[in-house]
Amino acid sequence: MILAVMLLVIGVLLSAFFSGTETGFFRMTRVRLAVEALNGNWISKTLLWLGSQPSIFVATALVGTNLSHYVVSTSVVLASHVIAPKGGAMVEILETIVVTPIVFLFSDLLPKGLFYDAPNRLLKRSAIPFFICIILFMPVTIVLWLLSRLAQIITRSPSQEFSMRLARRELGDLLTEGHEAGILKPSQQSLAQAMLVVAGMPVKTFASPSGRVVRATTTMSKSDVLRLAQRHQRALLPVEETRNNKRQLVGYLRMMDLYLDNSPGLPEPRPLVRLLDNISCLAAMRLLGQADDALGQVIDAEGKTVGFVTGRELRMALLRVS
Repeated sequence: MILAVMLLVIGVLLSAFFSGTETGFFRMTRVRLAVEALNGNWISKTLLWLGSQPSIFVATALVGTNLSHYVVSTSVVLASHVIAPKGGAMVEILETIVVTPIVFLFSDLLPKGLFYDAPNRLLKRSAIPFFICIILFMPVTIVLWLLSRLAQIITRSPSQEFSMRLARRELGDLLTEGHEAGILKPSQQSLAQAMLVVAGMPVKTFASPSGRVVRATTTMSKSDVLRLAQRHQRALLPVEETRNNKRQLVGYLRMMDLYLDNSPGLPEPRPLVRLLDNISCLAAMRLLGQADDALGQVIDAEGKTVGFVTGRELRMALLRVS
């Protein structure tokens, strides 16, 4: 009976440890860990590395959780043989019903709640035992890691998608804490959260379709281009070359340049910024800003024009979300 009780206690402690660290892993704030790592804290450095390798952490926690469940089940079976050697399966079922609430409270509910409230502090205290478990479970976790990589290859899911999701959630939590502490104003918090929402969206989501964007031609007069831009309320117009019976984009015109230019003809078109349709909104905004808020030509993988977008349109998308 003593052996059964010892196994039950060990199983509950193991289950509490792995369920708590799993919750703490998804709740930890990497910004704080990064600051501590810069100050030379090796535990924070190791936790940061582990945060960039979530599959290793999840595989270790999965093996440890299953091991703890096996130990608890073994303790229940041993206890049933001691209490009622001839009781059969009914005694085991009754003992399981009695033990389940205790196991659920102390091995799942309580540790998850503690790690949820103080993830960084408790994770740092649990780091060394967890690192030991990583080494002990390595033969099994390597197999699970290889299977997860195979699943990613088959499903063609990005390897960094999970990490980016964690990073966005952590940054969102940090912004909320900053607002509650009075560091950020409500407008600043809403704008930052809008950036998190828009950040991962492809630029083609915000681009005007190619067929709906009016275009100027190199044969048009300055007054014609200005009237065309005013009619369609466009500050930037793509320009096509039509002299050789072919319509080819050669750049864009900025209406402000036409108003300020006193020459009778059209100025030289500015070069378009070519943007792949799957790059993120923030990346496109950065490229357009570096090119003096140029007009972006959104293209697909084959080089065909999908649409056009301006830096102003991307900034307005941020404000609409916020």
